[in-house]
This record gives sequence, C-alpha cells and structure tokens, in this order.
Amino acid sequence: MAYVHLVIVLALLEFLLFGYAVGRARTRYNVPAPAMSGHEVFDRCFRAQMNTLEQLVLFLPSIWLFAHYLNAWAAVALGVLFIVGRALYSVATCRRPSRGTPGSFSPPFRT
Repeated sequence: MAYVHLVIVLALLEFLLFGYAVGRARTRYNVPAPAMSGHEVFDRCFRAQMNTLEQLVLFLPSIWLFAHYLNAWAAVALGVLFIVGRALYSVATCRRPSRGTPGSFSPPFRT
C-alpha cells in the first residue's frame, strides 16, 4: 500500500505543478487574478488544470479502494498510467491542441 500512497502523492504534486503553470501563464499573458479567461494559451492551460481537478475527484477514492479491496500493484500501475497521461494531456493542450491530446486516453478516466 505504500506505493499506492506514493502514487497518490505524485498525482497531487502533479496537480500543484499544473497550478504553477497556470500562474505562470496568467502573468506571462497579463490575465488579471480574478479573471477566468483571457489569452488563448492561458485558457488552454487553465482548462487542462481544471480538467485534471475534475479527474482527481474520481481518481483518488478509486485508486485507494481498488488497492484496498482488489490489487495494490495493479492500482499502482493504473495510477502511474493516469499520472503520465495527465502530464501528456497538459503539455499537449497548453502547447498545440490542434495536434490532438495524446494523454487523454488515461484509462479508465478518459476525458
């Protein structure tokens, strides 16, 4: 179970990094703090962060329950897949959304 906890912490740290990227985009493209939209790149980065938040609501209890009742190693593998998928999705969405988002596969939490 310790590895499951590590995966959960890594997923939360990844979300914090996405928040940092949104903050950088906010200052880079001069989007004032209360605004939720502005420059196109900021909007895409913000959407990637919020999409990840929406996914975490399902992911966190699911991975914990899966590890507790079924198989901890499978939960770790799926958790790592989720983290990598979210990272690919965020990078692709913020940089070039027209090329598709390779990380949106993230089973079983598809966006």
